[in-house]
Amino acid sequence: MLPEKFLERMQEMLGGEYEPFLQSLGEDRQQALRVNPLKRPEQAGQEGWAEELLSRSFNMTNVSWEKSGYYYAGIDQPGRHPYHEAGLYYIQEPSAMAVAPLVEVKPGEKILDLCAAPGGKSTQLAGYLQGEGLLVSNEIHPARARILSENIERMGVRNACVTNETPARLAEVFVEYFDRILVDAPCSGEGMFRKNETACEEWSPENVELCAGRQDEILDCAAQMLRPGGRLVYSTCTFAPQENEGSVSRFLERHEEFNLLPIDKERMGVPAEICDGRPEWGNGDEALRGTLRLWPHVICGEGHFAAVLQKEKGGNLPEGYDPISAGGLERGIAEKDRDLAPWWEFWRENGGEVLPFSGIFLRFGDNLYLAPEGMPALKGLKVLRPGLHLGTFKKNRFEPSHALALALSPAQVRYVCRLSAQEAAAAAYLNGQTFPWEGEKGWYLITVDGCSIGWGKLAGGVMKNHYPRGLRKNG
Repeated sequence: MLPEKFLERMQEMLGGEYEPFLQSLGEDRQQALRVNPLKRPEQAGQEGWAEELLSRSFNMTNVSWEKSGYYYAGIDQPGRHPYHEAGLYYIQEPSAMAVAPLVEVKPGEKILDLCAAPGGKSTQLAGYLQGEGLLVSNEIHPARARILSENIERMGVRNACVTNETPARLAEVFVEYFDRILVDAPCSGEGMFRKNETACEEWSPENVELCAGRQDEILDCAAQMLRPGGRLVYSTCTFAPQENEGSVSRFLERHEEFNLLPIDKERMGVPAEICDGRPEWGNGDEALRGTLRLWPHVICGEGHFAAVLQKEKGGNLPEGYDPISAGGLERGIAEKDRDLAPWWEFWRENGGEVLPFSGIFLRFGDNLYLAPEGMPALKGLKVLRPGLHLGTFKKNRFEPSHALALALSPAQVRYVCRLSAQEAAAAAYLNGQTFPWEGEKGWYLITVDGCSIGWGKLAGGVMKNHYPRGLRKNG
């Protein structure tokens, strides 16, 4: 049952579009997945290999606004497939895929996803970065931040720092620091009513107003953290004018240094007139037509809103501009430090002389991380994942992490155990079982159809299982 006051407002907003809109909310929702470009095949340069692999298992058609996004049929179950555990794709609502491309990420940049859980848009941004630069993915709620961190790991992201902070706290540390910021703001969730019954049950006009006030605060913090000439993308999954055109209007009134940039709907493959923002739902500024509204009766997906803003203060980025966080840079551990000896011993035996990733080594207790070069100092911040978790020091040896396995390709290690998704050994591995295997003794990267999925350790013809207990199919 949809809230009566919500329906009254939507009828007033949509007029002749109301009946098709209402009918769409009673239809089955669209389902989609997004292929992870960070996963690499065994043979470099093989374009479209993941799509070809997935097409054998799922019925896929392209999502127009994300080249790596694909609708799949209701009979498909990609969440239960070994490819999901390998991080080959992220199951994501199709309209939600429309936001991250608007950030227009370039490899090497400093990116902030301020309200990042559960991680769909963060992992999408990470794919655009191609392992270069820095992605700070933040979530204020601890439980949701842990889910975010897990998804960052599953997708093999190496250059992300996952934080569990308030926007205000981050704004103290990262003054005019980021090149681009995404604010996928907490909202009343009206665009997810078809997908999430809880959002419908929790809706009220008062909650809409509460969300709008919270969005104002978050956007003000984002404004402080964006460097001159930087790009800020604001999005919600609601239809409420107060939280969409209203939030953008109020922000521009508070921040004269920002301009609203138009979104090219034609390039996205959506109808401009219907998917344009509405000036009358904001402060009347015609520039609001350049914002984006995705409607479930118009596109194959749920409801979404997005706006692109540019910080013009000081014009374009000054020559030689090099933002530094309040704490400076992380120094890290020197590669030749004796504390790293067990790590290098492991890597020389099972990988090679050179680590295929660049970065700085950070140690937290017994855990070793490889953080992106130029990593800001993390002291005083609540950090769940300061980069790629390499593994754990245990007495006089080093045990590699699951995150490292998912970030590696078969070509980057010495020993590979190649399995097929259809064979029993793959299911046995995901259930935590051992299985027979022949080869040299050592750590093996377990792959499924060329996709890394975890570690195994071979000794005496038996592959010992190192798939994390918490992820095993049998619990």
